[in-house]
Amino acid sequence: MAGLPDQKHPDLLVGLSTSDDAGVFRLTPDIALVQTLDFFTPIVDSPYHFGQIAAANSLSDVYAMGGRPLTAMNIVCFPVCDLPNSVLTETLRGGLDKMQEADVALAGGHSVDDKEFKYGLSVTGVVHPSKILTNANAKPGDLLVLTKPLGTGVLATAVKGNVDLAEAEALLIRIAGTLNRRAGEIMTNFQPHACTDVTGFGLAGHALEMSRGAKLGITLFANKDLFIPKALELASIGLLPAGAYANRQFCQNSLTVNPLVEQVYADLIFDPQTSGGLLVALAPDMAKDFVATMNDQGLFAVIVGEFGSHCTDGRLEIVNNKV
Repeated sequence: MAGLPDQKHPDLLVGLSTSDDAGVFRLTPDIALVQTLDFFTPIVDSPYHFGQIAAANSLSDVYAMGGRPLTAMNIVCFPVCDLPNSVLTETLRGGLDKMQEADVALAGGHSVDDKEFKYGLSVTGVVHPSKILTNANAKPGDLLVLTKPLGTGVLATAVKGNVDLAEAEALLIRIAGTLNRRAGEIMTNFQPHACTDVTGFGLAGHALEMSRGAKLGITLFANKDLFIPKALELASIGLLPAGAYANRQFCQNSLTVNPLVEQVYADLIFDPQTSGGLLVALAPDMAKDFVATMNDQGLFAVIVGEFGSHCTDGRLEIVNNKV
């Protein structure tokens, strides 16, 4: 889109000019539409669970904007001559079950014959115009909270390579298939300043986007509690997706890694995630209370970083866990 004109509209509250998760368009003084679209190729062998993961991933963008998803439409590219119709049926069933779990109505969709199978959703939600969360409004001293552990990229690589297949796939299905709905609902009670979700750019890439948006430096704390234990085990023997190296290259000019940080921790901070957790910037007291509330309800949440002083171009530093 870099060579195309940036469209302006007085009611387009979030559009192409930022790296946010979804677009937001004001309908009335009290209602704005949140719109997003995402789809990808299968990352697990089970069509049903692929459908669940793809749907959860698409719905996450609305939660990351502080919104509530209402409707969705299926997007399907399917090789009709190469795969049985039952694969598509099970994929769509998985997606539909995840939409029903999210109280989202399936409103239709579109399919094309394609050589490579892809599935996802176009999702529409709502948010109050004064309660939109973007990735750009963090404040100096804010703490950064993550609501899912890292390592799904490594697990997906293990599944593709048939390495510890059963355990890796079960973990991937459980974590990537979990909605960010409850985390998003709880988050809104703690006055968050900014939010995104962690997907293909990994924790480092999405944190850097928040850094640049807020014009503040970010320090990320390397800690084994951030990671899926199985992913740590696999990454320690060198099983990393190509996307992790691409993400590190993307961040390289704005990045400092403390030499005391364990290599495997640094590697996984760049691991590309599928249907990852929310990444939320909150005032320190609010962040600690948010984490405690999530943990009390049996939900994953850890403090992963801290926003520092003004930095015009954004800056990312990875250090050992803050004591």
